[in-house]
Amino acid sequence: MADAIKAIKKRPGPMGLADATQYRLPPAALVSILHRISGLLMMVLLPFVMWLFDKSLSSEISYDEFRSAFIVGIGIVPAFLVKLATLALIWSFLHHFCAGVRHLWMDATHSVSKEFGRQSSLVVFAVSLVLTLVFAAKLFGLY
Repeated sequence: MADAIKAIKKRPGPMGLADATQYRLPPAALVSILHRISGLLMMVLLPFVMWLFDKSLSSEISYDEFRSAFIVGIGIVPAFLVKLATLALIWSFLHHFCAGVRHLWMDATHSVSKEFGRQSSLVVFAVSLVLTLVFAAKLFGLY
């Protein structure tokens, strides 16, 4: 009985975020965490998406306001920050989509192994980052 009490007293407290950053996570865990973060980011940026959608479709004048948001900015917010917010939204959608397809594939085929999880998570990273870079190049006027 005394040994059990000593064991309970030696337990560390709840793990904080600083403690979690010291662990080396496998790629599948990173994809899972980023899947949740990207979903949260899309939810937070939903009002921005709705504003962009409204401005792009309401009329010719509002479409010009939409275009000027990416050229001169919105009020005191410079165009560079508008583009960065849009790029964050693009990344979050692409990553969330690719990771969601990965999860659906794993659920449908029951392909659950360490190696498949590692390989598919690396594919998700590669595809989402490459597509984000392509869209970033277009967004910032490189082509």
